[in-house]
Amino acid sequence: MASPETRPQLPEPSLSVEDIFSEIQGDLDVVEQIIRDKVDSKLELVESSSRYIYRSGGKRVRPALLLLASRACGYEGSKAPAYGAVTEFIHTATLVHDDIVDEAVMRRGQQSINSLMGNDFTVLLGDFLYIRSIGLAIEMGSLEILEIITEITLRMIEGMILELTRGGAVDLTEEEHLDILKRKTAYLFFGCARMGAKLGGAAPEVEQALGEYGMNIGMAFQVADDLLDFTADETTLGKPVLSDLKEGHVTLPIIYALQAEPRALPTVQSVIERGGIDDVSRKEILDLVRRNGCLDRARELAETYALKAKGCLELVPDSRHKDALMALTYYVIERNR
Repeated sequence: MASPETRPQLPEPSLSVEDIFSEIQGDLDVVEQIIRDKVDSKLELVESSSRYIYRSGGKRVRPALLLLASRACGYEGSKAPAYGAVTEFIHTATLVHDDIVDEAVMRRGQQSINSLMGNDFTVLLGDFLYIRSIGLAIEMGSLEILEIITEITLRMIEGMILELTRGGAVDLTEEEHLDILKRKTAYLFFGCARMGAKLGGAAPEVEQALGEYGMNIGMAFQVADDLLDFTADETTLGKPVLSDLKEGHVTLPIIYALQAEPRALPTVQSVIERGGIDDVSRKEILDLVRRNGCLDRARELAETYALKAKGCLELVPDSRHKDALMALTYYVIERNR
């Protein structure tokens, strides 16, 4: 691991988080309205459950990325918020299905829908939200963008399958874990940036560069998410600390820790098998990742992806929206939830 003095640093941007989102706040408000409208259903239980999920809000990073990419490519039309809502429906559908697999009880600071309504109903609700996304995309009328949506959804499902079969294995490699993150998370960021470029009529090389930007910022986002499970407090995170490990997910800090101290494997294995963690095991695991520099190593990787994302923006014309995309590379790894 490179020392902080020798490795490339991710500079703090001139734009704040508020600046980034103020550029597109009007469009984000439209995204929220579309989401509220599209969860309408003749079945009251479906509608109320959908509204329950969305009432906790969320960062809306994916719609924001699509909106910023489209504006950075000169798009001035009105379709971008609808496509932003499409990405949020896809994202939420995967979270709902994820919670079933993980047997999660909390999501975004409130009780998960599967713990309230059971798995049978919840899997169908996830399907409902995904079909809403496809229906909305069809309404927008772009076959090219629909093809992007189909591709990224397939990759995300592959990621969920890989995680189901390998994610809880204590011999999971860094390469395997990063492949899961790429498919489950980064591909949707990739798709958001490409959809924005498509809307803006960007040249093929600019569309490709923005897609690579999205992929790298998605990886930075999710590696930072691995860290939050160890560094954030429960109130801020919206779920208990070390939830990932209790739910059977072996993340980067744990992978790095087991590389450094293989003798800790029984402790980690015990948490996964029990699906729970006591105060003693929690302290042992937190001490394990800290004394071996595992959190610093994971953060360095997140910063590396963020720097790669910034480099991908060189072909994008200068604008306030491009500045916001540059700043976003910093904030996806500086967030606390």
